[in-house]
Amino acid sequence: MTQRLNYSTHFPKAYNKLVALDTLAGNSGLENSLVHLIRLRASQINGCLLCIDLHTKQAIHDGERPLRLHHLPAWQESPLFSEKEKAALLWTEALTRLSPETTKDEVYESVKSHFSDTEITKLTMLIALINALNRFGVGFRAEPGSLDKILGLDKVDL
Repeated sequence: MTQRLNYSTHFPKAYNKLVALDTLAGNSGLENSLVHLIRLRASQINGCLLCIDLHTKQAIHDGERPLRLHHLPAWQESPLFSEKEKAALLWTEALTRLSPETTKDEVYESVKSHFSDTEITKLTMLIALINALNRFGVGFRAEPGSLDKILGLDKVDL
């Protein structure tokens, strides 16, 4: 697979702001492990190989257990995730597969039972931004590993 376009160089003002917003959302005070799980799960759903690669490496670099990452596609059945993490992953899937069916009241109430209004807003921003970034990665076939050296992930042992 060859990258179609180096999209970050064609409208850098906007792209850099998108990345800055994503960084802000990722550093908003949500648990770091939860941020990694949300970014990785949305990227799996969207099939963004660049982001799957990147967020797996970042999660492991930050101490996430690889087995939890292996269980992530089947998080609903896995005992490795807390109820709070499962609520966040349910919200991630609902907003990534956006439809009136996925965002029913019971889904929102599940999230509401574990997170404050401010935290739900932060979760939603994080989910929206990773979905936006996934569109660039998938649409332009961004090359997995291409950001490793820049982000210091070139030495992450998988």
